[in-house]
Amino acid sequence: MDGHGQSPARRDTAAGAGGQYPLAPADADRPAPPRAESAADRIAALVTRTPPGGRLGTKGELRTLCQVSVGTFNEALRLLQSRGLVTVRPGPGGGLFAAEQSPMVRLGNSVLALDADQTDVADAMRIRDALDPLLIEDALWHGSPADIADLRKELDVMEQAVEDEDARAFVYANWHLHARIAAISPNPLLRSLYSSLLDIIESHTLSVLPSSEQPLQEYIRERHALHAGLVDALEQRDRDQALHLTHAHNTTMTR
Repeated sequence: MDGHGQSPARRDTAAGAGGQYPLAPADADRPAPPRAESAADRIAALVTRTPPGGRLGTKGELRTLCQVSVGTFNEALRLLQSRGLVTVRPGPGGGLFAAEQSPMVRLGNSVLALDADQTDVADAMRIRDALDPLLIEDALWHGSPADIADLRKELDVMEQAVEDEDARAFVYANWHLHARIAAISPNPLLRSLYSSLLDIIESHTLSVLPSSEQPLQEYIRERHALHAGLVDALEQRDRDQALHLTHAHNTTMTR
Protein backbone atom coordinates (compact mmCIF):
# COMPACT_ATOMS: atom_id res chain seq x y z
CA MET A 1 0.00 0.00 0.00
CA ASP A 2 1.17 3.55 -0.65
CA GLY A 3 1.01 6.46 1.74
CA HIS A 4 -2.49 7.32 0.55
CA GLY A 5 -4.03 3.91 1.14
CA GLN A 6 -3.70 2.90 -2.50
CA SER A 7 -1.75 0.08 -4.07
CA PRO A 8 0.43 0.72 -7.12
CA ALA A 9 -1.43 0.00 -10.33
CA ARG A 10 -1.87 -3.70 -11.08
CA ARG A 11 -0.17 -4.87 -7.88
CA ASP A 12 -3.46 -6.23 -6.63
CA THR A 13 -3.62 -8.51 -9.67
CA ALA A 14 -0.05 -8.82 -10.89
CA ALA A 15 2.06 -9.14 -7.75
CA GLY A 16 3.58 -12.55 -7.17
CA ALA A 17 5.84 -13.96 -4.49
CA GLY A 18 8.42 -11.53 -3.27
CA GLY A 19 6.75 -8.61 -5.04
CA GLN A 20 7.75 -9.83 -8.52
CA TYR A 21 5.42 -9.56 -11.50
CA PRO A 22 4.66 -12.18 -14.14
CA LEU A 23 5.48 -10.93 -17.61
CA ALA A 24 2.38 -12.34 -19.28
CA PRO A 25 -0.06 -15.16 -18.56
CA ALA A 26 1.41 -17.40 -21.28
CA ASP A 27 4.88 -17.30 -19.76
CA ALA A 28 4.12 -16.77 -16.09
CA ASP A 29 4.59 -20.40 -15.08
CA ARG A 30 7.74 -20.98 -17.13
CA PRO A 31 10.22 -18.10 -17.02
CA ALA A 32 12.68 -18.39 -19.89
CA PRO A 33 16.46 -18.39 -19.43
CA PRO A 34 18.18 -15.20 -20.64
CA ARG A 35 19.83 -16.96 -23.60
CA ALA A 36 16.46 -18.25 -24.78
CA GLU A 37 15.01 -14.73 -24.52
CA SER A 38 18.00 -13.39 -26.45
CA ALA A 39 17.58 -16.00 -29.18
CA ALA A 40 13.86 -15.27 -29.35
CA ASP A 41 14.58 -11.55 -29.70
CA ARG A 42 17.03 -12.22 -32.52
CA ILE A 43 14.52 -14.28 -34.49
CA ALA A 44 11.78 -11.76 -33.68
CA ALA A 45 13.95 -9.11 -35.34
CA LEU A 46 13.93 -11.25 -38.49
CA VAL A 47 10.15 -11.41 -38.28
CA THR A 48 9.91 -7.61 -38.43
CA ARG A 49 11.83 -7.68 -41.74
CA THR A 50 9.92 -10.61 -43.26
CA PRO A 51 6.49 -10.44 -44.94
CA PRO A 52 3.71 -12.35 -43.15
CA GLY A 53 3.99 -16.00 -44.11
CA GLY A 54 7.58 -15.53 -45.28
CA ARG A 55 10.11 -18.27 -44.57
CA LEU A 56 12.70 -17.48 -41.88
CA GLY A 57 14.75 -20.66 -42.29
CA THR A 58 15.02 -24.18 -40.95
CA LYS A 59 15.32 -24.83 -37.24
CA GLY A 60 18.93 -25.83 -37.78
CA GLU A 61 19.76 -22.67 -39.71
CA LEU A 62 18.18 -20.42 -37.12
CA ARG A 63 19.74 -22.28 -34.20
CA THR A 64 23.16 -21.83 -35.85
CA LEU A 65 22.39 -18.14 -36.34
CA CYS A 66 21.56 -17.74 -32.65
CA GLN A 67 24.50 -19.94 -31.54
CA VAL A 68 22.53 -21.75 -28.85
CA SER A 69 21.95 -25.36 -27.82
CA VAL A 70 18.99 -27.40 -29.04
CA GLY A 71 17.28 -27.07 -25.65
CA THR A 72 17.74 -23.30 -25.56
CA PHE A 73 16.52 -22.96 -29.15
CA ASN A 74 13.40 -24.99 -28.37
CA GLU A 75 12.68 -22.70 -25.42
CA ALA A 76 13.13 -19.67 -27.69
CA LEU A 77 10.76 -21.26 -30.19
CA ARG A 78 8.18 -21.78 -27.44
CA LEU A 79 8.38 -18.09 -26.59
CA LEU A 80 8.03 -17.02 -30.22
CA GLN A 81 5.00 -19.26 -30.74
CA SER A 82 3.35 -18.14 -27.49
CA ARG A 83 3.72 -14.54 -28.66
CA GLY A 84 2.18 -15.29 -32.03
CA LEU A 85 5.29 -14.34 -34.01
CA VAL A 86 6.19 -17.56 -35.85
CA THR A 87 4.63 -20.73 -37.18
CA VAL A 88 6.39 -24.06 -37.75
CA ARG A 89 5.78 -26.20 -40.84
CA PRO A 90 7.13 -29.75 -41.11
CA GLY A 91 8.40 -31.60 -44.15
CA PRO A 92 10.36 -30.55 -47.25
CA GLY A 93 10.41 -26.80 -47.59
CA GLY A 94 9.28 -26.47 -43.99
CA GLY A 95 10.85 -24.62 -41.12
CA LEU A 96 9.97 -21.42 -39.33
CA PHE A 97 7.75 -18.85 -40.98
CA ALA A 98 6.68 -15.36 -39.96
CA ALA A 99 3.15 -15.52 -38.59
CA GLU A 100 0.44 -13.17 -39.73
CA GLN A 101 1.67 -9.91 -38.28
CA SER A 102 0.37 -8.74 -34.94
CA PRO A 103 -0.48 -5.06 -34.77
CA MET A 104 2.65 -3.14 -33.81
CA VAL A 105 3.51 0.28 -32.42
CA ARG A 106 6.81 2.01 -31.88
CA LEU A 107 8.09 2.74 -28.37
CA GLY A 108 11.28 4.77 -28.70
CA ASN A 109 13.81 2.44 -30.30
CA SER A 110 11.79 -0.69 -29.67
CA VAL A 111 8.59 -2.12 -31.13
CA LEU A 112 5.65 -3.57 -29.20
CA ALA A 113 3.83 -6.47 -30.84
CA LEU A 114 0.18 -6.38 -29.76
CA ASP A 115 -2.84 -8.63 -29.65
CA ALA A 116 -5.28 -5.79 -30.35
CA ASP A 117 -5.79 -2.76 -32.56
CA GLN A 118 -2.65 -0.67 -32.27
CA THR A 119 -4.73 2.52 -32.25
CA ASP A 120 -6.03 1.75 -28.76
CA VAL A 121 -2.54 1.21 -27.35
CA ALA A 122 -0.99 4.15 -29.18
CA ASP A 123 -3.73 6.46 -27.89
CA ALA A 124 -3.31 5.12 -24.36
CA MET A 125 0.43 5.78 -24.54
CA ARG A 126 -0.04 9.33 -25.78
CA ILE A 127 -2.51 10.12 -23.00
CA ARG A 128 -0.20 8.48 -20.46
CA ASP A 129 2.67 10.68 -21.66
CA ALA A 130 0.48 13.77 -21.24
CA LEU A 131 -0.31 12.80 -17.64
CA ASP A 132 3.29 12.06 -16.63
CA PRO A 133 4.22 15.70 -15.81
CA LEU A 134 1.20 15.98 -13.47
CA LEU A 135 2.22 12.82 -11.64
CA ILE A 136 5.82 13.96 -11.39
CA GLU A 137 4.67 17.25 -9.86
CA ASP A 138 2.64 15.32 -7.28
CA ALA A 139 5.57 12.99 -6.56
CA LEU A 140 7.86 15.99 -6.01
CA TRP A 141 5.47 17.44 -3.43
CA HIS A 142 4.15 14.30 -1.77
CA GLY A 143 6.82 11.62 -2.16
CA SER A 144 7.95 10.22 1.19
CA PRO A 145 11.21 8.40 2.00
CA ALA A 146 9.20 5.18 1.91
CA ASP A 147 7.92 6.04 -1.56
CA ILE A 148 11.47 6.69 -2.80
CA ALA A 149 12.63 3.39 -1.30
CA ASP A 150 9.86 1.58 -3.21
CA LEU A 151 10.85 3.33 -6.44
CA ARG A 152 14.44 2.17 -5.97
CA LYS A 153 13.20 -1.41 -5.57
CA GLU A 154 11.44 -1.07 -8.92
CA LEU A 155 14.67 0.28 -10.41
CA ASP A 156 16.46 -2.82 -9.14
CA VAL A 157 14.02 -5.01 -11.08
CA MET A 158 14.68 -2.93 -14.21
CA GLU A 159 18.44 -3.23 -13.69
CA GLN A 160 18.19 -7.00 -13.37
CA ALA A 161 16.28 -7.15 -16.65
CA VAL A 162 19.07 -5.13 -18.30
CA GLU A 163 21.70 -7.53 -16.95
CA ASP A 164 19.60 -10.49 -18.15
CA GLU A 165 19.26 -8.84 -21.57
CA ASP A 166 15.51 -9.34 -21.23
CA ALA A 167 13.86 -6.41 -23.01
CA ARG A 168 10.36 -7.65 -22.37
CA ALA A 169 10.90 -7.94 -18.62
CA PHE A 170 12.48 -4.48 -18.69
CA VAL A 171 9.47 -2.86 -20.35
CA TYR A 172 7.08 -4.45 -17.84
CA ALA A 173 9.31 -3.36 -14.94
CA ASN A 174 9.36 0.14 -16.44
CA TRP A 175 5.57 0.26 -16.40
CA HIS A 176 5.49 -0.95 -12.80
CA LEU A 177 7.87 1.85 -11.81
CA HIS A 178 5.51 4.38 -13.37
CA ALA A 179 2.57 2.76 -11.60
CA ARG A 180 4.38 3.25 -8.29
CA ILE A 181 5.07 6.90 -9.12
CA ALA A 182 1.38 7.35 -9.90
CA ALA A 183 0.47 5.79 -6.55
CA ILE A 184 2.15 8.74 -4.77
CA SER A 185 -0.42 11.20 -6.13
CA PRO A 186 -3.12 12.26 -3.64
CA ASN A 187 -5.54 12.68 -6.58
CA PRO A 188 -7.68 9.50 -6.85
CA LEU A 189 -9.03 10.39 -10.31
CA LEU A 190 -5.52 10.90 -11.71
CA ARG A 191 -4.30 7.66 -10.14
CA SER A 192 -7.26 5.71 -11.49
CA LEU A 193 -6.97 7.11 -15.01
CA TYR A 194 -3.24 6.44 -15.19
CA SER A 195 -3.69 2.91 -13.88
CA SER A 196 -6.35 2.23 -16.50
CA LEU A 197 -4.05 3.44 -19.27
CA LEU A 198 -1.24 1.17 -18.08
CA ASP A 199 -3.70 -1.73 -17.97
CA ILE A 200 -4.59 -1.16 -21.63
CA ILE A 201 -0.95 -0.99 -22.72
CA GLU A 202 0.27 -3.92 -20.65
CA SER A 203 -2.62 -6.29 -21.26
CA HIS A 204 -2.31 -6.06 -25.05
CA THR A 205 1.48 -6.31 -25.34
CA LEU A 206 2.70 -9.69 -26.60
CA SER A 207 6.40 -8.99 -27.01
CA VAL A 208 9.09 -6.32 -27.34
CA LEU A 209 11.09 -6.35 -30.56
CA PRO A 210 14.18 -4.42 -31.61
CA SER A 211 13.99 -1.66 -34.20
CA SER A 212 16.71 -1.04 -36.75
CA GLU A 213 18.01 2.25 -35.34
CA GLN A 214 19.71 1.05 -32.13
CA PRO A 215 20.47 -2.32 -30.52
CA LEU A 216 17.69 -3.13 -28.07
CA GLN A 217 20.10 -3.93 -25.24
CA GLU A 218 21.78 -0.53 -25.62
CA TYR A 219 18.41 1.16 -25.66
CA ILE A 220 17.11 -0.42 -22.44
CA ARG A 221 20.40 0.34 -20.66
CA GLU A 222 19.98 4.02 -21.57
CA ARG A 223 16.37 3.96 -20.44
CA HIS A 224 17.35 2.46 -17.09
CA ALA A 225 19.86 5.27 -16.56
CA LEU A 226 17.18 7.85 -17.42
CA HIS A 227 14.73 6.40 -14.89
CA ALA A 228 17.42 6.18 -12.22
CA GLY A 229 18.10 9.88 -12.78
CA LEU A 230 14.39 10.62 -12.51
CA VAL A 231 14.12 8.87 -9.14
CA ASP A 232 17.22 10.76 -7.95
CA ALA A 233 15.57 14.04 -8.97
CA LEU A 234 12.38 13.13 -7.08
CA GLU A 235 14.38 12.30 -3.98
CA GLN A 236 16.25 15.62 -4.21
CA ARG A 237 13.02 17.53 -5.00
CA ASP A 238 14.77 18.88 -8.11
CA ARG A 239 11.76 19.99 -10.14
CA ASP A 240 13.65 21.27 -13.17
CA GLN A 241 15.64 18.05 -13.57
CA ALA A 242 12.63 15.82 -12.94
CA LEU A 243 10.53 17.56 -15.59
CA HIS A 244 13.48 17.65 -18.01
CA LEU A 245 13.91 13.88 -17.69
CA THR A 246 10.15 13.36 -18.00
CA HIS A 247 10.19 15.26 -21.29
CA ALA A 248 13.17 13.20 -22.50
CA HIS A 249 11.37 10.03 -21.42
CA ASN A 250 8.13 10.61 -23.28
CA THR A 251 8.74 9.30 -26.77
CA THR A 252 5.43 9.17 -28.58
CA MET A 253 4.45 5.84 -30.10
CA THR A 254 3.78 5.80 -33.84
CA ARG A 255 2.20 3.23 -36.09
